[in-house]
Amino acid sequence: MKAARFYGPGDIRIDDVTEPATRPGTVKVEVEWCGICGTDLHEYLEGPIFAPAKGAPHPLTGETVPITLGHEFAGVVRELGDGVEDLRVGDRVVVEPYLVCGRCDPCRRGKYNVCQSLGFVGLSGGGGGFSQFVVAERRWIHPLGELGTDVGALIEPLAVAYHAVRLSGARPGDTAIVFGAGPIGLVTTGVLRAVGIESIIVVEPADVRKAKAAAAGADHVLDPTTTDIATAVSELTKGRNADVTFECAGIDAVLKSAIQSTRAGGTCVNVAIWGHEAKVALNDLVFREVKVVGSLAYANDHPATIALVAGGRVDPHQFITGRIGLDDIVTSGFDELVNNKEENVKILVRPR
Repeated sequence: MKAARFYGPGDIRIDDVTEPATRPGTVKVEVEWCGICGTDLHEYLEGPIFAPAKGAPHPLTGETVPITLGHEFAGVVRELGDGVEDLRVGDRVVVEPYLVCGRCDPCRRGKYNVCQSLGFVGLSGGGGGFSQFVVAERRWIHPLGELGTDVGALIEPLAVAYHAVRLSGARPGDTAIVFGAGPIGLVTTGVLRAVGIESIIVVEPADVRKAKAAAAGADHVLDPTTTDIATAVSELTKGRNADVTFECAGIDAVLKSAIQSTRAGGTCVNVAIWGHEAKVALNDLVFREVKVVGSLAYANDHPATIALVAGGRVDPHQFITGRIGLDDIVTSGFDELVNNKEENVKILVRPR
């Protein structure tokens, strides 16, 4: 079967690889759609980062680059391993793309998303969604019901947002601010609207993304290049500031603004993966007892995320900005996202 494999910076190749075999307790999924994630872009531009470099195999897979990319994928069940009896061939499913040890303290406490040996299918080995077939353990397979697999490919990034919103403790009636209207900022906005947050503010300088933020559910969109964010937030919230804020940019100045825009006793959730050590003015936290919470991926969030979509409370179609075949993944996928990132949210790849 064909697969898009990452070799190094700027080097993704379409290779012929062996089709994976089903093992007891696993499910073989034929991938219909896989989204290109910002993490994939970082690997393409600067990697290996999360991908295991030569000489440093991942502890759970034993693999190093080249590895098959793609972790935002959904497809159809094609084969059931021995012992799997609650699914049927032909079921539409999404795969929660984890590789975890199951033995460390976080895993034993149910926080498998921070497993001490954490890996991801599509980043750490074990196959990936930019190929025709993926084999995964039954625990990671989530039925989509009547939802299409194109929408299914958006469940993973939506689950990232749902997890962050859940950690924030946001409740209906609260005010929330999302800093950054890239793909994760936009899906976070959509999830906040879906769970009934009363007032949503998005901070974003790019015109195209500002328009997308409004469509995703923002009540107010502020441009930090033309607006004093602290003053505008104070006016919009009658001096109270936001109950919860979300940093989705990974920029020091943005994190500072997010913390300062959080009310006394409120929560700032960092969703971004940082490429450098962040600078934080601790007195901004201490003097108002603001909590800063880190949010990584998802844990037990896929079923609730699927339910939000199935119930019509969030529309993933608005985030799909392109559909391409596997052979075009570099020119029409990765390069398109690098060169026109403000115009694109999620480009889906059909591996078959």
